[in-house]
Amino acid sequence: MIPRPFPYDLIDDSDPNQLSKASFAHLLRRAGDRYGDRVAISERGEQTTFEDLVARASAISRSLDRVGIRPGDVCAVLARKPRDAAAGFFAALGIGAIGINLNELYRPRQIEFVLEHSQASALVISGEILKTFHRPIETKARLVILEDIPSTNSGFAPVDRDALSAAQITYTSGSTGQPKGVLMSHANLWAGVRVVATYLGLRSADRIAALLPFSFVYGFNQLTTALYVGATLVVERSTLTQEIVKTLRNEHVTVLAAVPPLWKQLLGVSAFRDQPLEALRVMTNAGGRLPPSTVRELRRAQPQAELFLMYGLTEVFRSTYLPPEEVDAHPDSMGRAVPESTVYVVNEKGEITSSGEVGELVHGGPSVGMGYVRDAEATARVFRANPFYRPGGPERVVYSGDLVRRDDQGLLYYVGRRDRMIKTMGYRVSPDEICDVIQSSGLVADAAVFTEPDEQRGERIVGCVVLRDEATLDQLRRFCGVELPRYMQPVRYALLDEIPRNASGKHDLPRLRSVVNSSSPNDPSA
Repeated sequence: MIPRPFPYDLIDDSDPNQLSKASFAHLLRRAGDRYGDRVAISERGEQTTFEDLVARASAISRSLDRVGIRPGDVCAVLARKPRDAAAGFFAALGIGAIGINLNELYRPRQIEFVLEHSQASALVISGEILKTFHRPIETKARLVILEDIPSTNSGFAPVDRDALSAAQITYTSGSTGQPKGVLMSHANLWAGVRVVATYLGLRSADRIAALLPFSFVYGFNQLTTALYVGATLVVERSTLTQEIVKTLRNEHVTVLAAVPPLWKQLLGVSAFRDQPLEALRVMTNAGGRLPPSTVRELRRAQPQAELFLMYGLTEVFRSTYLPPEEVDAHPDSMGRAVPESTVYVVNEKGEITSSGEVGELVHGGPSVGMGYVRDAEATARVFRANPFYRPGGPERVVYSGDLVRRDDQGLLYYVGRRDRMIKTMGYRVSPDEICDVIQSSGLVADAAVFTEPDEQRGERIVGCVVLRDEATLDQLRRFCGVELPRYMQPVRYALLDEIPRNASGKHDLPRLRSVVNSSSPNDPSA
C-alpha cells in the first residue's frame, strides 16, 4: 500500500527523513524560505537570489497551468539561462508534473525523440534557442516560451505529491540505438541530494562550480545540493579552459566537480596546474574513471583541496565514492558504497564474488530508480528484486552492466563494461544511435562506429562509411554537424569499399578496427 502524500506544512524541514516524504519541488520552496535574499546562482556578473529563483518558478508554473498541464503530465525544459533551467524544472514539479532537463546541445532531432518517447505535454524553451535551429521543432507538446512569461512575485506553493510517485525522467543513451528514459521518484531525488551533500560535507558558505549541464545527473546534483545547503552555484559554461580557471579563481569557488576530459583540460592550463586555487576545498570526479596518473597530477596541482573519486550510473545516480584520505594510497579505486546503499559484486552464476574476482556491480539503496520509460523488458532486466535481501536491507537493486572487482579491504576497482557503450567528453553515447543518424543522411550505403583512446575525450569516435555514388565526405560531415551534438560527431572518418562482417552477418568490429588502422593509423583528418 502506497502511503498518502505528506503535506509539506506538517514537515520538519530540518529532518531529512521528514523531507523525503514531500514533493521534491519543496527543495526550492525550502531554499527560498531559509536563504531568501542570498545569492543562489551567479553567472558572469548576473546574480539570482533564492527569492528570485522561487518567483521565477512560480511564474513558469502559472504559465504551465494556463496551458493545461496537470499532475502526472510530462514537461521538458530547455533554457539558455541556468536560472530559467532551474526554475523551469521546479515549476514543472510544483504543479505535479514530471520534469525533464533537456541537453543544451540537443538539436531538433534529439528533442523530438525525447518529447515523443516521453509523451511530453509541454516544452518550456527559450525563444533564443529556437532561433538557432535550422528548422522548427515538430511536436504535439505545447511550447511555452520563456521570454513570454511575465514576472511575478506570487508565492510558490507546490502541490502535494506522493514521494513514491514519478518526479523526473533523465535520458541516457542506450545500447538499442536510441536514448533510454530513466524514471526517478521524488524520494529518489531526495535521497540523492541528501546522501551526496552529507558525505561531501557541503556548507551554506560554499560556492559550487556548475560546469556541467543540468541534463547530466552529475550536473543536476550541483544545482540540487546548492539548494539543499544554501550554497551559491557559480555557473561557467565557457568552452575555453583559461576562462573556466579565471572564473574559478575570481569567484572564489570552493567546490569543483568535473568529468575526466575536463580534468585533463584543466591540468593543461598553468593557472590551474601550477597555481593552487586558495578557496578550493573540494574536488569531485564522476562520469568516467580517472587514470591514477591524472589523480596524482590533480593532487599535486591542488593539494589544499580534498579529492573525492566517485562512480555512478543514471539508474541510481551515485553508487560509490572513495574518501579523500584514501585517494593517495588507492588512486585507481572507485571506493565503497555511498551511505544508505549496498553494493554487491556478482559473478555469472549469480553468486557474490570472492576477493579479487571480477563480477557485475549490483547496487541497492534509496536512490534506485523506478525503471525505464516505455521499456518493460529493459526495466525487468536491470531493475530487479534483491536476490541477497536481508531484513533492513534494500529490496530492489540495479544490475549496472559494469564489471568490477573488490579487494581484501572492500575497495572496488573498475574493470570495464559488458556492452559497448562509448564514454566520450563525459557523455555516455550509443554507437548505434550515431550510425542511425549517419544512415538517415541518404549519403551512405553502410556505416559502423568504433572508438580509439583519447587523452582529452576519453574515447575518440571513428565513423566508418561506404559512401553512395556521387556522395562526398564533406556532405556527410555537414549533415552530422547539423543533426548530431558535437560530442556525438565522429572525430575522423574512414572511407571503405565495404565494411567487414562476421558469420552471423553483423559488423566484424575487431577486423574493421584492424583494417582502418592499417590503412590510416591515427589520422584525425581522414
